[in-house]
Amino acid sequence: MSGLGYRICPVTPFVQNCSLIWCETTRQAAFVDPGGEVDRLLGILEKADLTLEKIILTHGHLDHVGATGEMVERLGVPVEGPHEDDLFWIEALDEQSRYFNFPRVSAFLPNRWLHQGDEVTVGEQALQVRHCPGHTPGHVVLIHELSRRVWVGDVLFQGSIGRTDFPRGNHAQLLESIRTQLLLLDDDFAFVPGHGPESTIGHEKQHNPFLQ
Repeated sequence: MSGLGYRICPVTPFVQNCSLIWCETTRQAAFVDPGGEVDRLLGILEKADLTLEKIILTHGHLDHVGATGEMVERLGVPVEGPHEDDLFWIEALDEQSRYFNFPRVSAFLPNRWLHQGDEVTVGEQALQVRHCPGHTPGHVVLIHELSRRVWVGDVLFQGSIGRTDFPRGNHAQLLESIRTQLLLLDDDFAFVPGHGPESTIGHEKQHNPFLQ
């Protein structure tokens, strides 16, 4: 047993993957990238009989942080991540809402910025942080060694990679991040992307056309 439970909760018309992760010993939990639908996510949390300890963000795009401010207002939980190079995205939430035709979301600032080599805890479980810029400059990924699973946000997808046509996106930097931070993991590591189905590092090495 890895000690870390998880459930993927797709939210909003963008169908982005918010993950509820929890320590199976303490029942402490975190939402990774809560992009919207606060009431529904909190209902899932309550039904699972978990206690929300924190919110963890991989990057600052609205579709991955949209529920964060309201959750903080309602529950008072801290926010960890992303890297501070995504501050400009978080400060521009109103502008993002108008651009993507989202309802206006509550503002927030992370309590802790995350950096390469940091550790994030959920109950007694620890996830390792790697900085993976390219999709956004402050994007991070979260590695849970015991369960052989990585939360990669919008860095890598099954059969694809993140977009780099948004402000401060960088295609070459994204490929370098994938090569040096993800593809060096063992092939059996599974990953949870920000959109779409899970996959494994080994599968993407062999079949992802962007990595050939």
